[in-house]
Amino acid sequence: MSYRRPVKDITSNNFGVLIAYLVPGATALWGLSSFSPSLRVWFASTPGDAPTISGFLYLTVASLAVGMTVTAIRWACVDMVHAATGLTAPELNFSQLPGKVDAYNLLIEIHYRHYQFYANMFVATAITWICHRISVRPPCQMTWIDLGFVLVEAIFFLTSRDTLRKYLTRTEQLLATAKESLTNDQV
Repeated sequence: MSYRRPVKDITSNNFGVLIAYLVPGATALWGLSSFSPSLRVWFASTPGDAPTISGFLYLTVASLAVGMTVTAIRWACVDMVHAATGLTAPELNFSQLPGKVDAYNLLIEIHYRHYQFYANMFVATAITWICHRISVRPPCQMTWIDLGFVLVEAIFFLTSRDTLRKYLTRTEQLLATAKESLTNDQV
């Protein structure tokens, strides 16, 4: 009799959560670890300092919580910038959703989850960079890390904008309001 449980693979059911919340949350926590000995232990990479199972669990739960907080910051900052610069949610006719649920879920998985990742990483990387700048001495001396930060932030922002645009456009095509459907049919 075997009591071993198979390890579950990363699937589309959990990949979205992993990239949208856990990875950005862990990134922000890593930045904050320069101020917390407990966090440094959770992120330990040498065999002698390797985290315990409880440390791994704490890191995972904390990453999820911080990832959700990063999402709130993203909503207050990045989403507002995208909306103010023309990327606004279209009016959708959800009465057209029956029969299109799989297509709608696919759009979420291939576009919106990636938008969440890129926009959340934009915020998490900024948090990490701010923590780095506070902890480095002297604080005003710029290094190649700062240039790399600017480059990575630009890529995350532009990619978040592109994936959000694709999600909004394709969702509108899938669930256009009745008025828009008539206009599109007449064209």
